[in-house]
Amino acid sequence: MLLVIDIGNSNIVMGTYVGKNLMKHWRISTDSQKTGDEYGMLINDLFRYQGVKISDVRDIIISSVVPPLVVPFVKMCERYFKVKPLVVGPGIKTGIKLNYENPRAIGADRIVNAVGAFEQYGGPLIVIDIGTATTFDVVSDTGDFLGGVIAPGIVASSESLFSSTAKLPRIELIPPKNVIGHNTIACMQSGIIYGYVGQIDSIVQRIRDEMGSDWHAKVIATGGLAKMIQRESKTIDRIDHFLTLSGLRVLYERNSQ
Repeated sequence: MLLVIDIGNSNIVMGTYVGKNLMKHWRISTDSQKTGDEYGMLINDLFRYQGVKISDVRDIIISSVVPPLVVPFVKMCERYFKVKPLVVGPGIKTGIKLNYENPRAIGADRIVNAVGAFEQYGGPLIVIDIGTATTFDVVSDTGDFLGGVIAPGIVASSESLFSSTAKLPRIELIPPKNVIGHNTIACMQSGIIYGYVGQIDSIVQRIRDEMGSDWHAKVIATGGLAKMIQRESKTIDRIDHFLTLSGLRVLYERNSQ
């Protein structure tokens, strides 16, 4: 059994694979103050609740955009699973060309998403990860990483609005019935949701314009709020909530041969 772990700024997403089949998956909050032992006990409890045996895990791969958690997770894997994990980073075989001024500066999650998306959907692609930050990654028809865009995430933008204004309340992020709001909450929901959707559609269109009229890319989105955004978006073709997990599986296979 393969355990894949993606450590994001807000959440840690994990899954177990048998071959190409995702068997179980979990999402927990990221806390850079937690120790490897604390995460080890938490994961042990999650496994036990789902009826998964730690001893069945033979291989582990980790991607992380939170550097302080890499070492604790590596030690956790070695202590609790008796497995030395593969960590996505410099030197790993991606199977794709990284067209970037400094490939080492690309977030591990972006590489993983590009690999996973091309493996499942072919190319060309625009891969959108709606998380703490929103990333747009452009993948060629041969699977090469061509670069992309990084924008503030919808939750981070919303929190900035709440914390910087004295009278505006913290609200639930759901689309209002109308664009024109008739109360403060509806006005805020309209501005946040439709403003964010407009940003996504505008950036996707600008990428398409820059790539040329004969460049027809699928737009794949992932992330916790991706489904809500897709309902309002004119450009997102498909939602894949497990894109990062499947990308980690593919990377492990490419590095274990």
